[in-house]
Amino acid sequence: MLQDAAPISVPEGASAMTLHVEWEPGDPGTPPHRHSGPAFGYVIEGAVRFELEGEPERVVEAGGTFWEPGGDPIHYQDGNALADARTRFVVTMMCAPGKPMLELVDEEELKQRAHLRAPRPTD
Repeated sequence: MLQDAAPISVPEGASAMTLHVEWEPGDPGTPPHRHSGPAFGYVIEGAVRFELEGEPERVVEAGGTFWEPGGDPIHYQDGNALADARTRFVVTMMCAPGKPMLELVDEEELKQRAHLRAPRPTD
């Protein structure tokens, strides 16, 4: 078994999409966003920098998995954690009817929810 996630909530009438994502070295990935339904990922090559609201930032290396529940939590980071190598992963996302698969979060909401973000690692 690669991943076990529970409990999950799939929006009634949801659709699903599976993507193969490739990032060049150092690619920051998608800006802060959320999904209307859960998302499940598997890192094929490289390493993904992953940060979900309320959880500390972590790096998921090749062979590792990640998931997010969807709905309200903000997905802060999902970029390539490697400055010198490509990263590839597969992700399956579920989407509520009538909602976009991915919704970017604006700066104002990020400020309002800053207290929900886990402490950041120090450089």
